[in-house]
Amino acid sequence: MKPMDDVLLVIDVQNDFMPGGALAVPHGDEVVPAINALASQFAHVVVTQDWHPAAHVSFADNHPGRQPFETVALPYGEQVLWPAHCVQNTHGAALHADLHIPHAQALIRKGYQVDVDSYSAFLESDRKTPTGLAGYLRDKGVRRVHCVGLATDFCVAWSALDAKAAGFDVSVIEHACRAIDLDGSLAKAWASLTAAGVSRD
Repeated sequence: MKPMDDVLLVIDVQNDFMPGGALAVPHGDEVVPAINALASQFAHVVVTQDWHPAAHVSFADNHPGRQPFETVALPYGEQVLWPAHCVQNTHGAALHADLHIPHAQALIRKGYQVDVDSYSAFLESDRKTPTGLAGYLRDKGVRRVHCVGLATDFCVAWSALDAKAAGFDVSVIEHACRAIDLDGSLAKAWASLTAAGVSRD
């Protein structure tokens, strides 16, 4: 069992990111057994959940004339427009039924403000609004954050980079992640992670 100053951060293992979901990550369902096996080795696990209102600014449907995967300029920067996904209280927003981590200690919901997206488990996309996760982990005495889940090149990478910036030792456990890989986003994400000193396990 890993010590209590290690945490497994399980990112967005939700139905809409699974094959057949609204924003499917290729082979996303393959992370579920891998994460279950890893979680059994950690005394401390935190789970995140994308949790959007239906009118969320990141949804292409809310920008007339725009298509999914186009980008728009928003007050906080460039935003990819996504298909509507992980809408609050829908089946798509629910955690995958086979995810089995009964000992998870906290659930962090993100992207619930209508006018700002939140890929990272630590900071919303305005890069100013904290989720509270860093403070929670510090209060728990955590030193090392191990990131798994969906998608490698978006929410996992952003969370890992922000964990590193917050002063934690960070790893991304590659076999327990899957990527969207939009226009080379996976290679870019790994380059950023490596440059920041995030380990690739």
